[in-house]
This record gives sequence, C-alpha cells and structure tokens, in this order.
Amino acid sequence: MARSIQILVAGSSEDHCDEKTLKLAYEVGREIARRGAILITGGLGGVMEASSRGAKEAGGLVVGIIPYEDTYHANQYCDVVVATGIGWARNFATAYSADAVIMVGGGAGTAIEALVAYFKGKPIIALKGSGGYADEAAGKYLDERRIVRVEAASTPAEAVKLAIEKVKGAS
Repeated sequence: MARSIQILVAGSSEDHCDEKTLKLAYEVGREIARRGAILITGGLGGVMEASSRGAKEAGGLVVGIIPYEDTYHANQYCDVVVATGIGWARNFATAYSADAVIMVGGGAGTAIEALVAYFKGKPIIALKGSGGYADEAAGKYLDERRIVRVEAASTPAEAVKLAIEKVKGAS
C-alpha cells in the first residue's frame, strides 16, 4: 500500500493572525483531510491550530511537530505530537517531513519552512489573499537558482489540489 501524502501547512501564529486567515487555514485543513492526505503543522496556535481543527473535524490525521520538549504545548487537534525540544529549528523537521508545503499568511517562520522545502525541491503553494509571506512569495522563485516556483492558488481547494498533483507528478 502506498504511503499517504503529507502536506505541511505553514502560516501565521496566533499573534499575527486575523479571522480571514484563520478561516482560510481551517478550509485548507479540511480539504487536506477530505483528499486523504496527512496534515503536518508546527503544532501550535494560529494557522497551525485552525488547519488542524479543519482536518480533525473532517476525519483526517494531524501531526504537530512542536519546538518544545513537552507534548502538552501542542494544540488540542493534534493526533500525533513530536516534541522536538529544539526550538524554532523544528521548522526544518516540519519541512523535511512534508511532501509539499502550503503557505497561509505567515512571517519569518513560514519563510524558513518554505526555504527549506525550496532547497529540497519540494512543491510549495501559496494561498493568495491570506496575507504575509504567502502573498509575497506567490508565483515567484525564492532565489536565482530557480529550484521550484512557488505556485499561487486562489482558494483552499485549489491549493490542496495543486499540492497533491505536484507530489504525484514528482513520484
């Protein structure tokens, strides 16, 4: 049996997240679960929690890879919690564990996850209109090497569809 596709949703933490971004993240999580993929997040609040809630409520599997040593820091929607104890270096673990990345809003942490995925040649999709780094990176290459272009999606469903198509096309 083939392994399930693992999609990282990277985005704004609760301190930098508005209601529109949370709603979009929730819908991305629901769509990931609906399509049978596994959701990976940084396991905390904001976009991470909203997408986790969406996936969980749609019957999906949610993996939270958190920066802390203790699992209790994870949001309540995580089925599996990986407590790394390595601080924000956990952004490497989230990106390495994913087959594709979907950005919803986001700042520096989201940029780190996207850049790690970029260096590995993994598909990266930015949800346009979600703000932050996603809007900045949509449709662009992240440097002159042009390893992978950040695909721009207009809706949560389109973002997940693109991620899955890109992963399946690469295998």
